[in-house]
Amino acid sequence: MPRAAPAPRAGASARAGESSGAARWLGWGGAALLGALPVLLVFGPGVIDPRSVGWMLAGPLGPDPVQYLLGWTYFVRSPWALPPGLNPDYGLELGSSIFYADAIPLLALPFKALRGLVAVPQYWGLWLLGCGVAQALLAWRLIGLVAAEPLARLAGAGLFVLQPMLLNRMGGHLALAGQWVLLAALWLALRPEGRGLRQGGAWGLLVLATSLVHGYLLAMVLALWSADWLRRALPGREGRAGAAGLAAEGVAVPGAGALGLWAGGFFVLRRGFDAPGYGALGLDLLALFDAAEWGALLPALPGLNHAEAGGSYLGLGALLLILAAALAWARRRGPVLRPVLRRHWPLAAVLLGLLGFAITHRVAVGGVVLTLFEPPGWALALAGALRASERFVWPLAYALLLGAVGLVAQAWGGRRAGLLLAALLAVQAADLAPAMARLRSLVADAPRVPRERLPDPFWEQAGHAYRRVRAVPAANQGPHWESVARFAARHGMPTDAVYLARIDAEAVRALRESVTARIAAGDFEPATLYVLRDAPTLRLAAAAHDPSRDLLAEIDGIAVLAPGWLLQRPAPAGARPLGRSQAATEGRPDVTQGRPGG
Repeated sequence: MPRAAPAPRAGASARAGESSGAARWLGWGGAALLGALPVLLVFGPGVIDPRSVGWMLAGPLGPDPVQYLLGWTYFVRSPWALPPGLNPDYGLELGSSIFYADAIPLLALPFKALRGLVAVPQYWGLWLLGCGVAQALLAWRLIGLVAAEPLARLAGAGLFVLQPMLLNRMGGHLALAGQWVLLAALWLALRPEGRGLRQGGAWGLLVLATSLVHGYLLAMVLALWSADWLRRALPGREGRAGAAGLAAEGVAVPGAGALGLWAGGFFVLRRGFDAPGYGALGLDLLALFDAAEWGALLPALPGLNHAEAGGSYLGLGALLLILAAALAWARRRGPVLRPVLRRHWPLAAVLLGLLGFAITHRVAVGGVVLTLFEPPGWALALAGALRASERFVWPLAYALLLGAVGLVAQAWGGRRAGLLLAALLAVQAADLAPAMARLRSLVADAPRVPRERLPDPFWEQAGHAYRRVRAVPAANQGPHWESVARFAARHGMPTDAVYLARIDAEAVRALRESVTARIAAGDFEPATLYVLRDAPTLRLAAAAHDPSRDLLAEIDGIAVLAPGWLLQRPAPAGARPLGRSQAATEGRPDVTQGRPGG
């Protein structure tokens, strides 16, 4: 059996396989089609229409898509400011930026710049389609480093697309569907010709783009860049860039990330971007094999029960691929991985480090947790900015898939490896088909334009009578936040009824105190409609309002204080009055400030 070729020769062989222009374009086109198909089959082509917003607001995908859409709706209407990502009307005193609305600044900023030319109510359907296509194209390119056979590359790219860790994000946390940046980073770190100034420039562009997608992906890409930078900085490996070029790159690439974060508005939040809970959303060591959420052909395994669990399963086709690769490795007489590890040991070390961060200090196996040690408070606070740590297994998972494709291609050779990978892709599709059908059922029947949550005619009149909406007491994702924020956005009214990825708890406390004091004193803000979200606030409003001029009532299940309403209009027919006696016995759910997940 022939010995494994070093990485540069594998890349050269792959490029030789692309010598035919027709074959090259067929390969790229086939990969793009493979990337587009899952998105189109699951979500349907209707989501690509920028005017179709019902699938984001219908509810089954959870609150996150609503957050993205509302953040974008306010952002595109607001005047430009510095930094460009500022979004003050979505949150008022709690407002921050488009970054913390998780609305993909990479698209939000250019689409806002085009707002006078084209109206884009939503761009997430295009984003999902683009992510699927980019994932497949970059997988095709990445696999070209280890395999030359077009069928092997195409089927392997399909396995990179039909991944629960990607598809799971397409069903909710849409920005994190941009996992193509991880494939791009792996390609830059592994390509044989990756040296010199062009390599540093490519990393700078990738880091800049990633910083405008999501902070978790940025942390992963920067870690992969650091491994490649260290590899090239080792004695005798700096290439044409030289030591000075590497030093400049060491400043410029993180600087590009900081520039993107600034543009998106990351730095406008002085407090609150860290969050407690690192260790609570970690990776179970069986998660890659646990088919509970996504697999139909393997049994569910016991695991951790948290918001991130269930999306790290590799799929039966991918697991069989890794098994075939392990068998091929065991049968080789010569060293297979030693040349690769000798060249790329910094990358291997970083991938293992990311795995350790994903597992956290609380090691879990089948849901059984063992706390190895207790990190100091400052370390937990720092790690809390990336507390949804299970996600950090993604780079290693993709690297394992790539290595498995390479080992199978070397062991089986040419067309046989391609046929094997095609069969494994079919197994993967069969394994994930029921879960993809369930995901499709969440959006297939969604209306193009959703029904209004607050149908009483009062809200339409209030949208013209008032200039802003307060939700009291202030909170992140408090009661009725979505209904109130959608009403406010429809009428172009700033509001503090918000859902943001991170929020300043001190700002929330200060806003609660100031607004509550004004309500208690009857000093209502001009042209402001109040939504009262708990019993103590309702009692304060009942005691302070003037029943001859101010409307205090429950409308569509929401307690409302409309100062001055009765001076111009009668009480709405569907309103239930809330005077002092009713407020004394009225119960409202308490308000929480946390958000699930990351």
